[in-house]
Amino acid sequence: MTEEGKYSIGQATLDVLEDMDGPLEVDILLMGDLPPGMKRFQRNIEQILKTFRSYSPEEISINYVDPLAVATDSSEQYIIKLAEYGINPTNLHSNRNGTQATQLIFPGIVLRSPSKETGVLLLKGELGMGPEETLNLSIENLEFEIGQAIKRLYTINKRAIGVIIGQGEMEEDEGYGMVEALNEDFEVYKVPFEQAKSVADLLTFEVLIVAGPKEAYGEREKYLLDQFLMYGGNILFMMDQMAINLEEAGGKGTVAMPFDSGIDDLLFRYGVRINKDLIKDLNFGYYPVVSGEFGNQPQIVPLPWPFYVQAGKMANHPITKGLDLVQFRFVSSIDTVKADQVKKTPLIFSSNYSRRESAPVRVAFKDMSKEPDIKTFNSGSLPLVYLLEGKFTSFFKNRFVPDEFDKSKFLPESNGGKILVAGDADVFKSWVSPQDKIPLPLGNNPFSENLTANRTFLQNTVNYMVYPEGIIASKNKEFEIRPLNKVKIKQQRSMWQVINVVLPVLLVVFIGWFKQYLRKRKYSK
Repeated sequence: MTEEGKYSIGQATLDVLEDMDGPLEVDILLMGDLPPGMKRFQRNIEQILKTFRSYSPEEISINYVDPLAVATDSSEQYIIKLAEYGINPTNLHSNRNGTQATQLIFPGIVLRSPSKETGVLLLKGELGMGPEETLNLSIENLEFEIGQAIKRLYTINKRAIGVIIGQGEMEEDEGYGMVEALNEDFEVYKVPFEQAKSVADLLTFEVLIVAGPKEAYGEREKYLLDQFLMYGGNILFMMDQMAINLEEAGGKGTVAMPFDSGIDDLLFRYGVRINKDLIKDLNFGYYPVVSGEFGNQPQIVPLPWPFYVQAGKMANHPITKGLDLVQFRFVSSIDTVKADQVKKTPLIFSSNYSRRESAPVRVAFKDMSKEPDIKTFNSGSLPLVYLLEGKFTSFFKNRFVPDEFDKSKFLPESNGGKILVAGDADVFKSWVSPQDKIPLPLGNNPFSENLTANRTFLQNTVNYMVYPEGIIASKNKEFEIRPLNKVKIKQQRSMWQVINVVLPVLLVVFIGWFKQYLRKRKYSK
């Protein structure tokens, strides 16, 4: 074990290994003539798997598979399957003795139990990280990534997650990606609020998701959410504070106006306030605009859209550690307010070049063609997502409880539970493919070549809420890779070559001469 506990594993991981009920086969895909950094990464993957094998009651076999060396007739099919697991090839650039070299690598693994197969990409980093930082972070997360994949293979009884419907929340296609992402670890159910007769009807769920209601919540709905939290439940609030009709954004444009979801006072009691504003960011995504027609087909052109914030600044927290960009579509800023015994952790931030626009906010497609005035993007880095943990006070404490509920079962204080608040209802909403009109997984944008980390963000959030001391806690592990100073190496290469080659020779010659001198002195007497 190193000073940082590099090869030690946590109790949650040991529990996952103990729950394995069959052998495991693992294919390491990182192969080829790798530069030193990647070789180190490969060795760490091997080491963590061997460590897992030493603790597991079941056999774990390790194979080495080069996807590019698979038989030609099945190579393309195999690479497509890896892409479905999120393992896309990485074009690796390296400098070897002053020569630039490029090669295609697959920095991931494929895992097979007797009944299932999955894969996981292991090389992950945050926006702006250099190669060494990305490598360091990826090694830190190996236990979590591999342990989580093993857990998915052998988990039979999944916990239940509820998605609230009935107040104009996401449509079926819009919620596809959210359900698809969570189905790997949980069972996901629609929860019509009107069918919930009591708080007890909701307590079968570990987490409730409130995804952008378009109709205001009344006292009944707020009471159900409030008491679900007081009884130890967890809630995700993805809220739009501004109403926008994008169909009117053409021509002269439209105006985004404040929207009352009915939940503002509830969140205020818990410790946060979502502001009636919109954030624009110079680190932006793209919005598809029809620029004309070619034949009878509309020509769609993605144009820069500062309202689509590409957030890459993350907190050092198990939920967000190592996340790449998370995209928001019309996001509002969040402030905290006093709430005793509640810990408030900002998780995701806008860039340093962002701008707050208070309601009413002009929204017009023709503004896309204008060069943004950089001087006005001076609001600094703004929090977009907050995690709340601690002992919550009920919104209905010292207030009237709705008549239809049993007042004897009312709890004024929580006995656990967590809240995640995002100032955007679309952060977990799927894009729809313009070609075949099917919803896409979270993070897949048909108008961009780059995947965002919205899917991973959702998975991490729910896993943290349900299993805070579980395998996701292994993401707190840190150790430092101490890279050599490349500039110093280049500058001092000749000196050290002389020291390592010439000095030993001179030393041998000196010792030989000295011995000869002593011999002559001895026999000359």
